[in-house]
Amino acid sequence: MSSIRGGDFSQKIDYVFKVVLIGDSAVGKSQLLARFSRNQFSLDSKATIGVEFQTKTLVIDNKTVKAQIWDTAGQERYRAVTSAYYRGAVGAMLVYDMTKRQSFDNMARWLEELRGHADKNIIVMLIGNKCDLGNLRAVPTEDAQEFAQRESLFFMETSALESTNVETAFLTILTEIYGIIRKKTLSANDESDANGSAGLLKGTRIIVPNQEQETQKKGGCCG
Repeated sequence: MSSIRGGDFSQKIDYVFKVVLIGDSAVGKSQLLARFSRNQFSLDSKATIGVEFQTKTLVIDNKTVKAQIWDTAGQERYRAVTSAYYRGAVGAMLVYDMTKRQSFDNMARWLEELRGHADKNIIVMLIGNKCDLGNLRAVPTEDAQEFAQRESLFFMETSALESTNVETAFLTILTEIYGIIRKKTLSANDESDANGSAGLLKGTRIIVPNQEQETQKKGGCCG
């Protein structure tokens, strides 16, 4: 099992993982991001316009991982703009509001869009947000579990307001991504031992540019 702790910012960054948050407007994507990256929650949060991202540095198995979490606006008029930001993502969170059935019913459409733009090996987690409003529940947990199982997604219910499962959800997806990248790296090293450097797989290690501007431009793509 991977060990995780808060990042030591004096260390070099070993990996950059880009994760996108997608789903309808007002389901709490920005609040989940604020809770995970800064441990904050704002009751008067404004709608996201276009795309924003936050970063958080973690240490997983003594490797320094920089998570780049991208928050995409859920409004229809921005979807053409945000589609380009799926590129380079190694993880995605499909977020719905468990008090709004329509936001869950739209998950199939968001998943279709994600799979149309993102890498086919992207790790995807279904998130039922606002679980603190249990008396207003419109999406039974069983419905979400069934959808997640059918589509091979991870699933978790969260509350950005009460900080329920928020960190667990992000750490789960980041650890899963790390595990896959690590296996690819080990596989590359095994081939290298047998065949020399020619056996190395391209793109298994994430090279982080020195300039932050370059990092943002490349979006932490792991190839």
